Amino acid sequence: MCIMRLTSQRVTKKPEKPMYALTKQMSEVHAMVPPQWVCCDLRTFDMAVLGNCEVIMADPPWDIHMELPYGTMGDDEMRTLSIPLMQKEGFIFLWVTGRAMELGRECLELWGYDRVDEVLWVKTNQLQRIIRTGRTGHWFNHGKEHCLVGVKGNPKCNKSLDSDVIVAEVRATSHKPDEIYGIIERLMPGSRKLELFGRMHNCQPNWITLGNQLDGIRLLEPDIVKRYRKIYPDGYKI
Repeated sequence: MCIMRLTSQRVTKKPEKPMYALTKQMSEVHAMVPPQWVCCDLRTFDMAVLGNCEVIMADPPWDIHMELPYGTMGDDEMRTLSIPLMQKEGFIFLWVTGRAMELGRECLELWGYDRVDEVLWVKTNQLQRIIRTGRTGHWFNHGKEHCLVGVKGNPKCNKSLDSDVIVAEVRATSHKPDEIYGIIERLMPGSRKLELFGRMHNCQPNWITLGNQLDGIRLLEPDIVKRYRKIYPDGYKI
């Protein structure tokens, strides 16, 4: 079977060997789609291209009223993102920090989710000791980050497989721990997953990554390629 590879320059056909994942709770094998991504402005990109995604994860550039090494988005821009169009039923994982913790909860409600849990990332240094001089925090140095978990509808999932705490080393700015991908895959194995505000290091099998720091466009699933060509017949320009 040939899978369409859509780039910002041309469309080619290339056979892809399927990858497989074995769920921890069930003896089912799920074919895994290679990583897909689109370099885009999330405020203007038509999310109808993607169809329905069972899992969404976002690490937004919140305006936390601090000097940061990247551009941020205003509160109203976050509230009006077209998240509701991307998911009929499923989970959302929303990274928050500082003042964005309350805004994140507000956004989940506006987007139609019930907040049901959160994952805590305890940050360590190269010596595996807890970070005590974090980059953020007004009153205390932050040595942790929160990932709010919201649910819409009643999705089928594998509950109670993982802990809600990740202890992992800090890497580059905004580089979240890789363990979160394993947690999500075990929760919703084989499902289509979408990551917002991602970079190239975020691109993973079974995930579509959107963000303005990605390398062009790579879309493989035929239904997504078809919708992309229909909505953007002349290609998408950021």
